[in-house]
Amino acid sequence: MALISSAQKPANSFPFTVRLEQKAITNLPALQSFAFATWQGKWLLVGGRKDGLHRREPFASFDEIGQNKFIYVIDPINKKVWKQPVKNLPPSIAEQFQSTNMEFCQMGNKLILAGGYGFSKSSDEHITYPRLTVIQVDRLINQIVNGKPPKNVIVQIKDERMAVTGGRLAKSGDTLILAGGQRFEGSYNPISPDHGPGYVQEYTNEIRKFRIEYEDEIPVIRDYTAVRDTINLHRRDYNLVPQIFKNEVPAFTMFSGVFQYNQDLPFTNFVDIVDGNYKVNNEFNQQFSHYHCAVLPIYEKATQSMFSIFFGGIAQSYPTAKGKIVNDKDVPFTKTISVIIRKGDATEEIILPIKMPGYMGAAAEFIFSPSTKLFKESIADGDALENKEVLIGYIVGGINSSAKNIFWDNTGKESKANNQIIGVYLKRKSGNVN
Repeated sequence: MALISSAQKPANSFPFTVRLEQKAITNLPALQSFAFATWQGKWLLVGGRKDGLHRREPFASFDEIGQNKFIYVIDPINKKVWKQPVKNLPPSIAEQFQSTNMEFCQMGNKLILAGGYGFSKSSDEHITYPRLTVIQVDRLINQIVNGKPPKNVIVQIKDERMAVTGGRLAKSGDTLILAGGQRFEGSYNPISPDHGPGYVQEYTNEIRKFRIEYEDEIPVIRDYTAVRDTINLHRRDYNLVPQIFKNEVPAFTMFSGVFQYNQDLPFTNFVDIVDGNYKVNNEFNQQFSHYHCAVLPIYEKATQSMFSIFFGGIAQSYPTAKGKIVNDKDVPFTKTISVIIRKGDATEEIILPIKMPGYMGAAAEFIFSPSTKLFKESIADGDALENKEVLIGYIVGGINSSAKNIFWDNTGKESKANNQIIGVYLKRKSGNVN
């Protein structure tokens, strides 16, 4: 049932205009829920799926046909694409590389991958992979561009603590933070874990911290700790966004995510993480972009304002053409572009006047343009944005749905993975000088 509330009024506290431009690249893969790294303007894409929203039937949901069986390198400026099949890799690496919703983080020249869910031939079952994998990004990109199969650039260890999917991985100095997510074993179905073939689902309910050291180039997990909260950290498929807090304190925020215990609805509060310690904010009610989607973080030092722009995705609420807010408990795909603005202790959420070009954004990633000036790694420098439009980055991949609500009528044709990138252009509003 959809309920309509009062209009969401735009705020004057967002000093930029945003424009989107779809860009076609021949042979660009259509992927969603993948991992990526960047190197000298090129993108390395690993994992994810080629289809759209997962189907309800266990035999069809997360099937092997929809797995991404290639490693891709993309040059968005010169519009070039290279690829190598994962079948040339050792079986344990190849299987993880075909999974969806791996946790990932780039640390310098290394792409760290953890977990991921998918069909495993060696297990003859759908599993969450208990694997931590490290890729030498520059060397792998060069090998793929030069048509050489990957060699001596990927190392992997088995560790049950890394068996997580739908969480997020981030770094704070040399410490990695693995926040939220779940371990899912067996074939998905929406009825119950005891229905049909059955499955086991265990949320981590944790924020896990660890460092990676290397012994003879093999990664070793050190200084592992975990904090557990079965209420507030019981979330997955959310957005973990780097933030700059008051007094320029670097942090992360777990925005929204699913599912609440007592109802199949997203969380609308958020969790702040500073140095691995967390604090729950129950005073703010997030209305939009409740699932993982492409997000652009911007910090403006002159006004000490943190802007997080959420592009489309899936949410319980969305605005009508007349500005009314619809509350839909079916949690549909939306075209909404929203911004959460944090300044000091104040937080507000606004809707931008533009929309996504379709029901897009869910399971997509935002990748910065190499020319974008950053305030801190993964956060754009808002003070560098002037009254001249610049390409700040790209929305890459994700799910493109034909309608808002397709889950219960999903035959596999109602949505697909997006095979176009969307350029995101920003400029400072006229007269808005920081």
